[in-house]
Amino acid sequence: MTDLEFRTASLADVDAIVALVESAYRGDASRQGWTTEADFLDGQRIDRQLLIELIERKDARVILVERDGQLLACCELQDQHGIAYFGMFAVRPDGQGTGIGQRLLGEAERIARDDWHCAEMRMTVIDIRNELIAWYERRGYQRSGEHKPFPYGDERFGIPLRDDLRFEVLRKPLA
Repeated sequence: MTDLEFRTASLADVDAIVALVESAYRGDASRQGWTTEADFLDGQRIDRQLLIELIERKDARVILVERDGQLLACCELQDQHGIAYFGMFAVRPDGQGTGIGQRLLGEAERIARDDWHCAEMRMTVIDIRNELIAWYERRGYQRSGEHKPFPYGDERFGIPLRDDLRFEVLRKPLA
């Protein structure tokens, strides 16, 4: 794992990021890994225009993990007034379970803590994703009990296949 390279995404990376995120969460290809949402969400996982806007923001970064120039994983990190928001976390399905995701999460926490001086990292996870929530809990994240509605009707975030989806906020102190 020492040959992994971390870098901040540019607009030239948009198509590769969209392909990576879609492969990790949607369609049959995503079933290769354990992060698939294909059983409860259809449609796109990421909106190309929203990704472009995110890359251009001054208070955000899209972090990429590469090996030999090949994109393996990505995440978004936003500085929300001293609290870091972590999202758009995707690892290629054939690379899941290899430690790449854990390394990327650690790098995101390092940036939030050391570069941005954030005291806490937060994220939202669909609350029926028990295996994924347990993975984050093993890395120090705690369920907050705070829930946010799923954006039903906004196909930029997917087409729900069930009517009980909502997000739960997970948090971890960084100091």
